[in-house]
Amino acid sequence: MVNTASAGVNKAAAAQGGRGALPLASLNHISVVCRSLESSLGFYRDVLGFIQIRRPGSFDFDGAWLFNFGIGVHLLQAEDPESLPPRKTEINPKDNHISFTTCESMEAVQRRLKELGIRYVQRRVVEGGIHVDQIFFHDPDGFMIEVCTCDNLPVIPLVTQLDAAACAPAIVGVAPSCKRVSNQHHQLSNNVPDVPPTAAQQSVGGGCVGEVVDPAATMSASTMMTCSEHACMQV
Repeated sequence: MVNTASAGVNKAAAAQGGRGALPLASLNHISVVCRSLESSLGFYRDVLGFIQIRRPGSFDFDGAWLFNFGIGVHLLQAEDPESLPPRKTEINPKDNHISFTTCESMEAVQRRLKELGIRYVQRRVVEGGIHVDQIFFHDPDGFMIEVCTCDNLPVIPLVTQLDAAACAPAIVGVAPSCKRVSNQHHQLSNNVPDVPPTAAQQSVGGGCVGEVVDPAATMSASTMMTCSEHACMQV
């Protein structure tokens, strides 16, 4: 099924600068080639909490499909495990990885990893007084997993007035897809003055992808709310 909200976002994005982005709707799954399907299945199911789902029976190779958190993981059994690159032992936060936020504390994540005997490293990023904690560890094949509090950071689109002007005509006649912060949450603190909406905000309904966003009116992704009058992106 096509996500009409995401499709609307893409139409607006494609209009910016004539870049012509692909008509994508959402991220569907990642694929991981594994040495041992059984070991990887146990890791993604029992450690990360994915649920195994039905896989097309027409495939003529071994594998498994899992799903949770709005994304799928497709495990592929390597035909020749010995031909795969050596398993990575060093945990490098700058390596390729997928990242998850946690529904509990980072301490709870660390405690569970210790119970499971899974080695990990920690990092902390400080940006504008906001702390982002990160935990990195490997799956059975050395592919890196991150658990973080990245949603503490505000989501600030990097757009220009020119982008906003190019985007606005494309939205006419199309239900805008946007990340819009509800009015009661626009003010981050008592120290942040109210900022009147710009002409671009007034023309497209405020907070929509493609407009110029005032940093003083931004907030963390965890507090973003969907628009009631538009088809909006769910954060």
